[in-house]
Parts: sequence; structure tokens; C-alpha cells
Amino acid sequence: MGRMAESGGVAVSAAAVQASSFESFYFELLRGEVQGSEQWLAAQLRRTESLADDLPASMDQLAGWMKARAADVARQYADYLAARRRGAPRRMFGNRAHALYFLQQVTPTKRVDGAWLHGVLRHWDDPRYHGLIRIYLEELGDGDPACNHVVIYRRLLTELGCHEALPLADERYLQGAVQLALGYNTERFLPEVLGYNLGYEQLPLHLLISSHELQELGIDPHYFRLHVTIDNASTGHANKALEAVRQFWPAQGGEVFYKRLARGYRLNDLGAGSMDIAAGFDLESELLAALERKRAFARHLHSDRCRFDGRTVNEWLSAPGSFPAFLHVLQQQGWILRDRDPAESRFWQLVEGPQAAMFGVFSPYEKQLLHDWIAADWTGSKRRPTPLAFAEAALPVLAGDLPMERLIEQMAGDRHATPAGLAATRHYVHRTGLKGGHCPCN
Repeated sequence: MGRMAESGGVAVSAAAVQASSFESFYFELLRGEVQGSEQWLAAQLRRTESLADDLPASMDQLAGWMKARAADVARQYADYLAARRRGAPRRMFGNRAHALYFLQQVTPTKRVDGAWLHGVLRHWDDPRYHGLIRIYLEELGDGDPACNHVVIYRRLLTELGCHEALPLADERYLQGAVQLALGYNTERFLPEVLGYNLGYEQLPLHLLISSHELQELGIDPHYFRLHVTIDNASTGHANKALEAVRQFWPAQGGEVFYKRLARGYRLNDLGAGSMDIAAGFDLESELLAALERKRAFARHLHSDRCRFDGRTVNEWLSAPGSFPAFLHVLQQQGWILRDRDPAESRFWQLVEGPQAAMFGVFSPYEKQLLHDWIAADWTGSKRRPTPLAFAEAALPVLAGDLPMERLIEQMAGDRHATPAGLAATRHYVHRTGLKGGHCPCN
């Protein structure tokens, strides 16, 4: 366990006490260190009390609300497509580097896709939970690595060369921590879990737009399209989420139950949403940040043969914050030609290609940042990286009499995406007779 503090006689992790340390708490939960997660989750729920939501006044109106919401999203997406046909620019991603930035920024949440439902697995013998269990099993692909959502997302990042973690703002870990905490505290917060699930499984406009724009940029949108299909309000997760609310609706105390459900629903609004994250991208700022991360390793590695504005490369790299001026000098001296094919720039030729002097120095994401910054408004064809082959790991065989609790432990957080977790999921499906289905490879 991490450092502990006493709060009201209950041991709470230091990360849980420090509300701003979402990253630390997120990784504690991933490791299964859950002490203090109930108190932390209660604190996040209190934060939602000041937030507004679009839920109807009563549970009886949820079906109509969901239908109207789906129709509104469909209308907005039709308007978006019409605008694009008339020449409007992309709404989420200005260029390929922008899209890669977004995919990495949302990784902490995608890494635990579905985790808020992990706690329902213990109730396989209660029919009221079966719809929720099936949602979770679909997120896990029933143990098939080709269908497991976390595996699919990891594969996408690997194919794009974005599998090495970037330093992220602490808030990027908030939603992932919320999902993990809900999954570990289902018994205490079932109405809130139902509300969160109801909100998360509604098809959002940004998912449709991001799928469309990723395709345009030569990035496989399969992960996002998969969620477009399974989150539908007719037979998909959105419908299952509503049915779960009906299954657990109490004979008495419905008003209190619905208030708690609404608090869980509003948990979805904590932190920055997908549109806000995409809007936070600034190409030059990201490029400069990437170069600055390289500076500490590169400041003594260049020869003194080349000088720019009277200074060697090592001298340019000797002090923090030197890259804006250095890039300006490279442009003045013709090493970088903005608004043109990057292949025409001498500096890009040092970076790209197996014979390039700096081959392997920059990651694919860093190269994309540099490429798109040089290209700027140039609209010629842009090279796309060749996707990497994905080899599926063989699944280990688990003992048939392994305790159910042990199987469920292996299906938590992102552990279900490991070979052992995938095998545990398959054994769980076999033993309970429950199955998510809806595998994209079926």
C-alpha cells in the first residue's frame, strides 16, 4: 500500500486524501489497492451536487428521454456531415498529430473501459444483474483478445507508435479512477453505478465525429465504431442500461433511489470531456514540449561542425526554453520550409528514413508533430505509417476448479486484457453460462 493517513478512524490512502492526485490514486486502484476508495468516491459524488443534468423528472420518462436523445444526436451528426460536404473543416482533429494527441490523452480512461461494472460479476446467480454482466463481458470480448476493448485500444496505439506513455495532466486520470472506484464499491453505490452506466452508454455525438475524422486521417476507427454500434438505444448497451434501472427499481423509496442514480449519472461530467480534450491541442506547444523532453538527452551529442546564428547545436540545447528561437533560426537559414511538403526540408530529411542521421531519435508521434508543424497549411498527400502486425498471445489454461473469486479478480481494471485475464474471462463465461456476445469478429 502507499502512504496512509487517518481520517475519522478509517485508514485512507494519501492519494485519496489529496483530491488533486488523481494519477496516484488511479494507479493504486489498478494495483487493487482499494482502501479509501469508498470515501474518495463519496467525495466525487458530492462534487456532482452542483452540476446540472438533462435527466427527466422521473424514471417513467427515461425511455422517452433516451429515444429523444438518440434522435437529437443523429440529427446533429447529419448536420455535421452536411456541413462537411459543403466544405466545413474537421471539427475535432485539425491534422493527424492532433488525432494522435487525443488518443493518448484519453488512454487512462480507455485502459479501464467498462471497469465501473466489475463489481456486478459476483452476482452471476441473480438474474437482475445479468444485463449488466453481459455489458461488462462485451467490453471484455468474452475473453477473445480480438474482441476485448482494452486490447483493441492498446493495439491501435501500438500500430500508431503511441504505446509509450506521455506525461499527462493529473485530471486525465479522474474518469478512469471514478470507473475503478465504482467497480470496487458496487455494493455500497449500486444506484450510482446504475446512473453512471446509464450516462456512459448513451451514444455521444463526439464518438460519431471522431470515428469519421479518424478514418479521414488514415487512422483505424474500429475501436470507436465498435462503440457506436454497441451503445445503440434499440438493442445495445443503452437499452440494457435502462433495463437494469428497471430491474433494481425499489418498491419503496424510489425518489431517493432516483436522486442517487442522478448523482451517478453526473459523475460522467467530472473532468474534461472528449470535445474539450480535443480542443485543448496546440500543435506548436506540443511540438516544443516534445523537443524539450529530448533536450536533456541530446544537449551533448551533436558535433560542433554546424553553427546556427553563431552557436553550435549543443549550445542551442544547453538551456531550457531554447527551442522557439532555434526553430526560428532553422527557418531563417532554410533548414525548415514551412507550408510545404516536409520532404523538402533539410531538417526533416535528417529525421525521416533509415538513412537519416537522426533515424530512431523521434517516436512516430513526435515525428508526426514535426511533420504537421512543418506542413502547416500544405495540403498535399501525406505519408501514412505502415500498420504493425498484431500477434495474439496464446491464452494460458487455468484450472477448471479455480475459485470464482479468483477469476473475478483477474477480470478487474485492465488485468482482463492480459493473457491470464482473458483466460479468466473465458472460464467465467463457461462457468456461468453468461455471454456478452456482439464480438466485432463474429
